[in-house]
Amino acid sequence: MRVVILGSGRGSNAEAILLAQQAGKLGRARIVAVFTDKPDAGILAMGARFGVPAAFIDPAPFKTKLEGEGEVRFIAAVRGAQADLVVLAGFMRVIKPGFLNAFAGKIINLHPSLLPSFPGLDGIGQAFRRGVKVTGCTVHGVTVEVDGGPILDQTVVGVEAGDTLETLAAKVHAAEHALLPAVIARLSEPTSA
Repeated sequence: MRVVILGSGRGSNAEAILLAQQAGKLGRARIVAVFTDKPDAGILAMGARFGVPAAFIDPAPFKTKLEGEGEVRFIAAVRGAQADLVVLAGFMRVIKPGFLNAFAGKIINLHPSLLPSFPGLDGIGQAFRRGVKVTGCTVHGVTVEVDGGPILDQTVVGVEAGDTLETLAAKVHAAEHALLPAVIARLSEPTSA
């Protein structure tokens, strides 16, 4: 299964996936490219570090969504990589119907909350400010509804009395780094009829 990772930031989730691949824990999946919408994103360094092609793709003309010419460029890049699965790992743009239709049923996202609770931006902060006793992370299929696609798997993270936003974020990120590669590995295995 050929996998493309899309990300916008440091690349810690991409790193977790690539480390899992390096350790032989990604099933039949193979990361074939890493693409970002930020020319200075840390995720670009993951490509060089792990020997995987990594590139900035101009997302213009929009700042928060993938649509128009930028969407066309991303579709072309992902098609060029012959992706069987597109993994959104900290990709901070709303995916629109053109991209969704081009890769229907082949896009997954990692979200830092137990969906359907706390969708959208800052899932960890939303949960922390709300005072929940458990939060976590979710891998889900991507649909037109932001963070509303079918849930593939979740990991629960307890919120302790002494947790700060920073300690809670560290726990959720650790859970994400285990969950996302595990889901990719599971999706890469042939289903039995």
